Amino acid sequence: MKKERKKNVRETALDLLESIEKNQAYSNLLLNNAIKKNEINQKDIGLLTELTYGTLQRKMSLDFYLQPFLKGNKKVESWVKQLLRLTLYQMVFLDKIPDRAAIFEAVEIAKQKGHKGISGMVNGVLRNIQRQGLPSIESIADPIERLSIETSHPLWLVKRWVDQLGMEQAKQMCENNLTAPLQTARVNLTKITREDCITKLNEEGYQVEASPAIPEAIKCYRGNLANSTAFKEGLLTIQDESSMLAAYALGAGEKENERILDACAAPGGKSTHIAEKLNNTGQVISLDLHEHKVKLIKETANRLDLSNIETNVLDSRKVQDHFEKQSFDRILLDAPCSGLGVMRRKPDMKYTKKEEDLMQLSSIQLTLLKAVSPLLKKGGILVYSTCTVDREENQHVVESFLKENVEFEGDLTLKDRMPEAIRPLIKGIELQILPQDIGSDGFYIACLRKKV
Repeated sequence: MKKERKKNVRETALDLLESIEKNQAYSNLLLNNAIKKNEINQKDIGLLTELTYGTLQRKMSLDFYLQPFLKGNKKVESWVKQLLRLTLYQMVFLDKIPDRAAIFEAVEIAKQKGHKGISGMVNGVLRNIQRQGLPSIESIADPIERLSIETSHPLWLVKRWVDQLGMEQAKQMCENNLTAPLQTARVNLTKITREDCITKLNEEGYQVEASPAIPEAIKCYRGNLANSTAFKEGLLTIQDESSMLAAYALGAGEKENERILDACAAPGGKSTHIAEKLNNTGQVISLDLHEHKVKLIKETANRLDLSNIETNVLDSRKVQDHFEKQSFDRILLDAPCSGLGVMRRKPDMKYTKKEEDLMQLSSIQLTLLKAVSPLLKKGGILVYSTCTVDREENQHVVESFLKENVEFEGDLTLKDRMPEAIRPLIKGIELQILPQDIGSDGFYIACLRKKV
């Protein structure tokens, strides 16, 4: 049997872009599989990631640039379109790759995958762009449409954000979504101080520094912390800074030995943070709908040496069948959401979400809030959080819940529990973090209290 030829970086990137578009598969999972399958060199992994994510991130801008040069080509095959996008991305956005090298590679790939006519067309389109230059996005008269094309965000989404946040904030967020996220981690303070953990990591060759926003967070500028000795020894957890704020909002650790529910807990970042803040006392009940995800929570808890977490495979809409009313001191509901706050990590998401998805999700979110709320003791705190930035799933859900559940009120002491750097961003009972605020994911938190 003929051995399959290993593909180079650009061929691999092309295959990835095709799979993502055709199968709506997750880019991060496909990328990891492709690196292993094609035995991509360590030095080439960065380029493969840049080509794949960059082309995805800029897809709408690239199509705008390509459109005038494809007018005569009635039916362009999907892979050819992807190849043109991939090559144009290198020509427009990557300084280190000469245009001639990018075009040469594209023509070679076109020869291998297609017939002579296709390689000629690819060569012709790219050479024409090189000669004539790109059409100007500035020529788009409508400012919202221009922002949509310039930052490759669907028009419906940009319209919503401009409407909810104003043009300036919406523009900043769209531009921020085009940048690569920085890896951050939470130090396990039950085992080591942040300073000692930073020293250990720097000695191991990582480039890390303390987060100015969150007392137990570190930022990583070089290396993947998941491969570090500190990670293996349970001294840290990979987690975005904004999601670390959920445990703060909850007030976890204000009293030891409390019983706390994390209703949608996988993969376990927030559950383990709560457990650490309780100083390994009390009990954290962590629920998730899927067995394989609950397994991840258990594995993380074991790695961090946390013995106060109990996991259950359970649909949180049915919690009242399994737990007594008023049996938890605090409850965190990090609800399933559109994930619009994590677009930097999942650029393909921009093109698959629809406006009606937000409406359907807000209904599920409200149902979950109503399901978990009777389990909270009087005087207890309920935190509702999402990793999205849309009012439909955030403020509107909380407003609807408070209107229908008079035994709850907004908790104005939220600000007192938050790290100093975050307090200016808090408005009353809620916190909406935008990606540009502290360089983290977009995230929403609302804090509610059950009346005594």
